[in-house]
Amino acid sequence: MDKVTKVFWIGIAIAIVFVGWGVMMPGNLDQVMTTSKSFFLNQFGWFYQLAATFFLIFAIYLIFSRFGNIKLGKDTDKPEYNRLTWFAMLFSAGMGIGLLFFGVSEPMSHFTTPPLGGEGGTVDAAHQSLRYTYLHWGFHAWAIYATIALALAYYKFRKGAPGLISATLYPLLGDRVKGPIGITVDVIAVFATVFGVAASLGLGAQQINGGLAYLTDIPNNFTVQLIIIAIITVLFTVSAGTGIKKGIKYLSNTNMILAVLLLTLFIFLGPTKFILDIFVTTFGEYVQNIFGMGMRLAPMNAEKESWVQGWTIFYWAWWIAWSPFVGTFIARVSKGRTIREFMIAVTVVPTVVCAFWFGVFGGSAIFFDFSQGTDIAGQGLETALFYLYEQVPLGGVLTVVTLLLISTFFITSADSATFVLGMQTTNGSLNPPNFVKFSWGFVLAASAVVLMITGGLQSMQTAIIVSAFPLTIILLFTCWGMIKSFSEEVPRKQRGVERKTKSPKDPKTV
Repeated sequence: MDKVTKVFWIGIAIAIVFVGWGVMMPGNLDQVMTTSKSFFLNQFGWFYQLAATFFLIFAIYLIFSRFGNIKLGKDTDKPEYNRLTWFAMLFSAGMGIGLLFFGVSEPMSHFTTPPLGGEGGTVDAAHQSLRYTYLHWGFHAWAIYATIALALAYYKFRKGAPGLISATLYPLLGDRVKGPIGITVDVIAVFATVFGVAASLGLGAQQINGGLAYLTDIPNNFTVQLIIIAIITVLFTVSAGTGIKKGIKYLSNTNMILAVLLLTLFIFLGPTKFILDIFVTTFGEYVQNIFGMGMRLAPMNAEKESWVQGWTIFYWAWWIAWSPFVGTFIARVSKGRTIREFMIAVTVVPTVVCAFWFGVFGGSAIFFDFSQGTDIAGQGLETALFYLYEQVPLGGVLTVVTLLLISTFFITSADSATFVLGMQTTNGSLNPPNFVKFSWGFVLAASAVVLMITGGLQSMQTAIIVSAFPLTIILLFTCWGMIKSFSEEVPRKQRGVERKTKSPKDPKTV
């Protein structure tokens, strides 16, 4: 208990108030959240767009900058995990459930209602749907994650600072980060994490219920989803108690095996040539138009503006809200990497994998609706993937594998989140006490239930958008602090190299 900080007690107190509010006055909470969502989307949509684009440009700059050889740790430190395990761990925490929940439903939604307008269900709508899905899950998202993860890893492993969001502001604020300003920053990061992860847990429970309803006579309703959350909470709490080198590591590798198995099976069971053709075409279009798509707001068209707010801006807020969680976790497992290696791996590799995932599953759904007249687009968000499986051989096997994968993603995300929240509320401890992790596990489960009670996906979106706003400002200052720190370090390294390479016979040294 000696590691527990004020951030923990303040965070738990606010969480109890929020959960109590949702239980006692769900209607009032829903009204307040709806009003808040409208305000932030209408007044600050431009801010989220600019911020997300900035983080992408910042990531690209660091890859090619003179800072690329700086190591996240001491110069002699070696990576703690091999690359395959490292990638599996960051990927499981970074996207997980969302890929399964939105893998079919998002491309089909855009296919029916094209982002740029026009008639749905056409060839042009198909291209738009995949391009914008790649946008939402691609380079922007992973650049946000990479930016905060880089800052946390650099200051933790190279400078010996606590693994806290507030510590990344030390170059700008000095010792003031140890007072009320730092506590405020860390509390904001904690609640962005809680809301971002709670939303994913709610989505996971809904999709597990949807899959079970397809396989059995189990009804698809809130009661069943509540039972699912309770069971998964017990499982991830047990996993959290085993530590990062056991529970999370093994679950992440299991996730990767199941995901690769599912993806490989579906490529060969689905319309293989169509999948590969449409992926190559639309991914090329995405790369060509990435900045224009990422800066689009449609201020003179209310319908298109509403689409951008409900999809693109929501995603930017979601990734920013998730960034303390994913960033802390990625930083924890990335000791010994160089900045260049880190930024390339975290920004580029997951983007290509995510895009290919959507190309396979979203592209297949488009194929069946466009060429064979199925109604995958008419299914619910949580059941569209299972309806797609009915169109290919071994659909029952794919459903079982998917439910297992959702469950392991669910457990891994929650397990990782309890670990990260534990770090953030114990002054950056790499081994937070089980009491702290278990407390945050309960808070995550309770928050997910409250969000589902008060309005489902809409309430989840609101919580994410509101909590991400102050965090975005903090992350922008973090980037400024990093550049300041890197600029001070590189000249020293360069001077050291120059001294070592000078010959004793150099006349300047005589």
